[in-house]
Amino acid sequence: MASVHSSNKDLDTEEMDDSQGGTYIHKVGVPPKQKLFKEFMYTVKETFFSDDPLRSFKHQSKSRKLILGMQAVFPILEWGRNYNLVNFRGDLIAGLTIASLCIPQDIGYSKLANLAPQYGLYSSFVPPLIYAVMGSSRDIAIGPVAVVSLLLGTLLQNEIDPTTNPEDYLRLAFTATFFAGITQATLGILRMGFLIDFLSHAAIVGFMGGAAITIALQQLKGFLGIKKFTKQTDIISVMNSVFSSAQNGWNWQTIVIGASFLTFLIVCKYIGKKNKKFFWVPAIAPLISVVLSTFFVYITRADKQGVEIVRHIEKGINPSSVKQIFFTGDYVAKGFKIGIVAGMIALTEAIAIGRTFAAMKDYQIDGNKEMVAMGTMNIIGSFTSCYVATGSFSRSAVNYMAGCQSAVSNIIMSIVVFLTLQFITPLFKYTPNAILAAIIISAVINLIDFQAAILIWKIDKFDFVACMGAFFGVIFASVEIGLLIAVTISFAKILLQVTRPRTALLGKIPSTTVYRNIQQYPEATKVPGVMIVRVDSAIYFSNSNYIKERILRWLADEEEQLRAAYLPNIQFLIVEMSPVTDIDTSGIHALEELHKSLQKRDIQLVLANPGPVVIDKLHASHVANLIGEDRIFLTVAEAVSSCSPTLVEEA
Repeated sequence: MASVHSSNKDLDTEEMDDSQGGTYIHKVGVPPKQKLFKEFMYTVKETFFSDDPLRSFKHQSKSRKLILGMQAVFPILEWGRNYNLVNFRGDLIAGLTIASLCIPQDIGYSKLANLAPQYGLYSSFVPPLIYAVMGSSRDIAIGPVAVVSLLLGTLLQNEIDPTTNPEDYLRLAFTATFFAGITQATLGILRMGFLIDFLSHAAIVGFMGGAAITIALQQLKGFLGIKKFTKQTDIISVMNSVFSSAQNGWNWQTIVIGASFLTFLIVCKYIGKKNKKFFWVPAIAPLISVVLSTFFVYITRADKQGVEIVRHIEKGINPSSVKQIFFTGDYVAKGFKIGIVAGMIALTEAIAIGRTFAAMKDYQIDGNKEMVAMGTMNIIGSFTSCYVATGSFSRSAVNYMAGCQSAVSNIIMSIVVFLTLQFITPLFKYTPNAILAAIIISAVINLIDFQAAILIWKIDKFDFVACMGAFFGVIFASVEIGLLIAVTISFAKILLQVTRPRTALLGKIPSTTVYRNIQQYPEATKVPGVMIVRVDSAIYFSNSNYIKERILRWLADEEEQLRAAYLPNIQFLIVEMSPVTDIDTSGIHALEELHKSLQKRDIQLVLANPGPVVIDKLHASHVANLIGEDRIFLTVAEAVSSCSPTLVEEA
């Protein structure tokens, strides 16, 4: 039988002569040698520029390249050229609808961040304008969100008490927002958006669900009218604070207001969910609740009976906060740390929302452009008294259902918020805190995704562990502990998959020349005297030793079974390498050791279908010569046919 040679030609076939007659054996081709620099540049391109962002610039004039460059940074210059009145009508309705939802939510979310109500409104004025110019999503609605507000508030109050030192607390909030923006923009500019994918979907589902329950529990202070409430966020501390104040600390008028309007909000949500034509009902319900409850408190003077009210919201648009950001001192590092965490979570939520609605409308968003847009809006936001803003799922869903056509809906919303800040904020003086608590509770209920958790359990038990780990970490410890658990379990899963890859024994499917996993196909038969193992991973330093030992364990188990059944011993061990996309020096060394171990047992190592990268490295390291080039085949069937043709016919 002729040996497989290492020419640089494409795969070809050659008639081979063996004891059984002429058969065609395909040679495993070795790819042509690439220059080191060219190979390095290809790797860099695939890692950071896999979407080929400069494709549209090819073969264009300098003026056209300038225009395309401007459109890349400011997408509004591209889609704005085709904007018309029909688009504007859809955006106007959507913008007004999400504005009616965002105003009461913003006032409530600012309390989660331990900030005055106006800062929530500020964060729905400037950031949406910036995003409308730089963002690539047509449907995402920008503003403060519950999870990021809670996370920011928790991390900030660990450093500064917002009650005793509100000025420095506010400055640290702006500093954290600034660094959140820097983090997001840097990831986008350096095209490192793939980093946010390290937080798995299962971990996000668990984290969001736990955060939703934590947020809802935090609202019990306003919902029950409790004045002395714990600053801890874990469920045990919160429930202890709630029940310890039950005898004298609860206010029945507050409970009546909160329970009545929470019921109203939930009923409105049910109506909107049942009939998509009434999507606007749950969207305007929060604003209606605020107006009615404020009017009720004002005419009954319930604030005199212990009902806590908003009291004062600063009138006017965002003041400059450039001088309030810590650029020197001890708080810079603290702001940097908090900003990175808040920025990454905000980015993860926004990208997930953007991709969801882009898929529903069949268009693409550029993840790196989104990061730059988010980062820029938060940097500018930190200069204009805003805290971390991102995409809101509830508002984006309303925006989508209201028929938005572009990011102009964000501009409409921003204008409404501007008018509110300029003229309407004094009217919120008598708004009860209980209604804000009810609005937040009704908003975060949707973050608890039972169906997703059940599906995760059915698909992947390890993913479910990650989901529940994040969930219980947030509920029983804190938001940051839950986040840490989510990240840790996500990384643990990656490490487990890399260090302990799957391997499988293959058998021959009857009446075919196809070899498949015998666990998946019980009817597949083993070839006498031959053991076929498939490695389902690249072979690196982290798993090479495990793969070698696992193959030898397969072999030991198989030989034990054969001895017990008085069947012939294994003569050939075929390693199916189709899934092995790469191999490093440790992997090469492991193959050498496997070959030596098998030689001592009088077993021949055979390789089937190594890929271009693998075969190139096998030749470069001379392992191909060690194993024997006549023992490297294009398919498992050819390998079995060459090694044991008579036995194949019997099988």
